[in-house]
Amino acid sequence: MLSLKKLAGVAAIAAAGLVLSACSGPSADNSSSSSAPSAAAPSSGGPLKVAVVTHGTAGDAFWNVVKNGAEQAGKDLNVGVDYFADGDPGNQAKLIDNAVAQKVSGLVVSMANPQALQTSIQNAVKAGIPVVTINSGEDSSAAFGAIAHVGQSEGLAGQGAGQRLKAAGKTKLLCVIHEAGNIGQNQRCDGAKQTFGNVSTLQVDISNPTDAQARIRGALQSDPSIDAVLALNSQVAARAVDAAKEASSKAQVATFDLNADVVAAIKAGTILFAVDQQQYEQGYLPIVFLKLYKENGNTIGGGKPVQTGPGFVDKTNIDTVAPYAERGTR
Repeated sequence: MLSLKKLAGVAAIAAAGLVLSACSGPSADNSSSSSAPSAAAPSSGGPLKVAVVTHGTAGDAFWNVVKNGAEQAGKDLNVGVDYFADGDPGNQAKLIDNAVAQKVSGLVVSMANPQALQTSIQNAVKAGIPVVTINSGEDSSAAFGAIAHVGQSEGLAGQGAGQRLKAAGKTKLLCVIHEAGNIGQNQRCDGAKQTFGNVSTLQVDISNPTDAQARIRGALQSDPSIDAVLALNSQVAARAVDAAKEASSKAQVATFDLNADVVAAIKAGTILFAVDQQQYEQGYLPIVFLKLYKENGNTIGGGKPVQTGPGFVDKTNIDTVAPYAERGTR
């Protein structure tokens, strides 16, 4: 087990350069106190128990990496980690309520639909359970009482993707939203519009990949001037590549997030680049932060989110990143 001094060093190194101000997304409900939480009381001893509750689905390549990060941090730091995932906001709120009832030492929560989780998260805070939010909902994190947010500013990431596509000479972009109600996805497309300009959006359902591919193909066939497709998910990206081939479209595909298919496609040149939010850190770092908070009263970020992205993976660095993606840490 790492000493507290070494643990503080781990957190400081991991967070250095990542803490940035971000201001994307809808305004949070500020009915609860947004002041910084008071320091935790010293731990009474024994291993901490942390519940991680995300809006992912079982077997999803992205969320498996988040889970890997959280569980590895638990092993490294002698923290018990239980991981739960449910894409339905109501069910996710119930999972949070169950964790509160079990009096866990800390909570890690992703907030794709912040308002649906607000009461449950605030009840956890009222019960004295520190919360770290991850991935989505950064603008509601402090207002709900979380001690930190770890993730990627989706608006800034979208801006970066738009800039890269524009620099590649693209003139018309199709941004594919695959999950209705997920605020982060709209923020990504909105960010791309700010830097790219000529952007249209297409709604598909990730749970029906065949239909998603057909819808992307139809959009490309109906508008041959589209020369770029931005997928917001690695699984959708693979479908977009196939859709472009079927439509005999000149559109190049870029995507958010990595998986084995995206790594292979970047190497092959069928995907231009991936926006990498380094989700392993979104699993690992909150466990570090909660342990430091519980055992040493430490906080992180000064009220600002700890940014894990955006990074960009393309042909220039894919050979470096590929082995990490293969082992499940990128």
